[in-house]
Amino acid sequence: MTGILEGKSIAVTGAGRGIGRAVALQCAAEGAHVVVADFGVGMHGEEPTSEVADAVVEEIREGGHHAIAIADSVTEMAAGERIVQSAIDNWGRIDGVVCVAGILRERMLFNMSEDDWDAVIATHLKGTFTLFRAASTVMRAQKSGSLVGFTSAAFQASVAQANYSAAKGGIVSLVRSAAAGLNRYGVRANAVAPIARTRMMAEVPMELPETGEPEDVAPMVTYLLSDLATHITGQIYTVVGGKIAVWNQPHEVRAMFKDGRWTPEEIARRLDATIGQEPMPILAQLEAYRRAAAAAAETGVTPNA
Repeated sequence: MTGILEGKSIAVTGAGRGIGRAVALQCAAEGAHVVVADFGVGMHGEEPTSEVADAVVEEIREGGHHAIAIADSVTEMAAGERIVQSAIDNWGRIDGVVCVAGILRERMLFNMSEDDWDAVIATHLKGTFTLFRAASTVMRAQKSGSLVGFTSAAFQASVAQANYSAAKGGIVSLVRSAAAGLNRYGVRANAVAPIARTRMMAEVPMELPETGEPEDVAPMVTYLLSDLATHITGQIYTVVGGKIAVWNQPHEVRAMFKDGRWTPEEIARRLDATIGQEPMPILAQLEAYRRAAAAAAETGVTPNA
């Protein structure tokens, strides 16, 4: 029996650990040749090593499948090109790229340094662009391919991760733009917003109401890479445990009109009653956390006890 990715050539970044590793292993198990791309850095981008990528390749080969390792920083255009080209050089084509690589530099916005900002944006957002850019050139010519970016529910907002949130929001827009621009060539682009127990998830400052394992995310990614999903593009899917959910597409909700130009005073009189504002769920969640913490401080009982 052949797998749903039989004969395909897939590159996965951040594939040395966590979700990236799970994706690489499942792609290989489904018959794909896999480029295991991982710079092997620590959580904050330090101490690169190729050992993690090499270990995953060895695991794939022990299972009788094909893989190569490449330790390169996705923040560089030339690295994105090398990752894609390595698949072409070894197997003659590139059918899918999965951009999982990421780091965290958590700070409140008023404490965030330029380096904190640049490093996270470069790894997540630019790191997705470098692979998408290199792969899309080839996929456009071959008139097929699947681009998979990794976003997060944090693209809505995040208290101490303005850099990460901005990067993940950028990935959403990049994916939708790629889907719009490449659809006519038979190339699709989608994003996954996972919630799973990883090194990065351990750094999240708030307790999450639901979580899963890296292996829970891999089947959805594998599906999006396969020919079973050629009709799906421009979508964002949450994957957590046994739950898969699709996000809405941005659109205008309400509008107000007048003849001519508005004055600030007219806006003040009309806006609240006419179009108002959309609720921001994270504000209510934060208020609930604050109340629970205050109650715990008074009673000495933790909220989850």
